[in-house]
Amino acid sequence: MAAKLTGGCLCGDIRYEVTGPPQRVFICHCTDCQQQSGSAFGMSLVVNEEDFHLTQGKPKTITSKSAAGRDKLGAFCPQCGTRIFHKTETRKGKVSLKPGTLDDTQVLKPDIHIWTVSKQPWVTIPEDMEAHEKSPE
Repeated sequence: MAAKLTGGCLCGDIRYEVTGPPQRVFICHCTDCQQQSGSAFGMSLVVNEEDFHLTQGKPKTITSKSAAGRDKLGAFCPQCGTRIFHKTETRKGKVSLKPGTLDDTQVLKPDIHIWTVSKQPWVTIPEDMEAHEKSPE
């Protein structure tokens, strides 16, 4: 994987870089991620908060409850609405980037599926991939 990852929103107002290694890429099937992404699931690239740097623009934030009932802060571009990242109470010191906002999305390879209890019935998870009905603690 690249030494430094860069990305941003659809309109270009928000830009960021990640200077450290990604922790993991997960696919989340919770109903919040389905609604937020407008799709059957959401993807997140977990990085250390100290390695995540906004280089341009200021995202707007919203706080909501996660599927597990914990506070979740979501950050998005105030101009185009692209979700950039979120943070949760359970992952202190971590940022969950929306990996579709990376400039080079070919570095992505999910390694875990979570909240499969609410996945769409037509979504198939490979047998050799780690999967959890809810979020592993």
